[in-house]
Amino acid sequence: MDSASLEPSLYTVKAIFILDNDGNRLLSKYYDPGLYPSIKEQKNFEKNVFNKTHKADNEIAFLEGMTIVYKGSIDLFLYVVGSAQENELMLMSVLNCLFDSLSHILRKNVERVCLLDNMEGVYLVVDEIVDGGVILESDPQQVLKKVNYRADENPLSEQSVAQHITEKLALTSNVLQSAKEQIKWSILK
Repeated sequence: MDSASLEPSLYTVKAIFILDNDGNRLLSKYYDPGLYPSIKEQKNFEKNVFNKTHKADNEIAFLEGMTIVYKGSIDLFLYVVGSAQENELMLMSVLNCLFDSLSHILRKNVERVCLLDNMEGVYLVVDEIVDGGVILESDPQQVLKKVNYRADENPLSEQSVAQHITEKLALTSNVLQSAKEQIKWSILK
């Protein structure tokens, strides 16, 4: 193993996905583009993970060089994936935050039908917890505060989702503009 792979990194989470009790994908976000680049590879990985975990009583699995923490709820399975050397407690804190946040916005009905009826809120929660593989928040109260701040104006309406997307795009635009400026000044030197 090379020393670069053992160095600490902010990019803790490789993927988050939620499957139903048949192993079908309901939500998935992969944060490492080199991990499973195609949807087919992602779904194969998810199927392998599901087959290994859906009947197990554990909370942690190791598969294909990945550390996977998971939790089942009625007819759902929630997964958080990290690299083989990732701290399981860090991944578990993300999983618990995800579950507790979803439990709150789904009014304690963490099940397939409620999840599908509230996908906008589910995506907002996931985006508040992890961004690009970096853990932003592991306290469900803080996640709910950020999501509910928008939800109070219009309960998870199209407007709040659009506002969330607009904020992300504005941030991305600012980063790109800053990069352009740095490149321009490095060329002019």
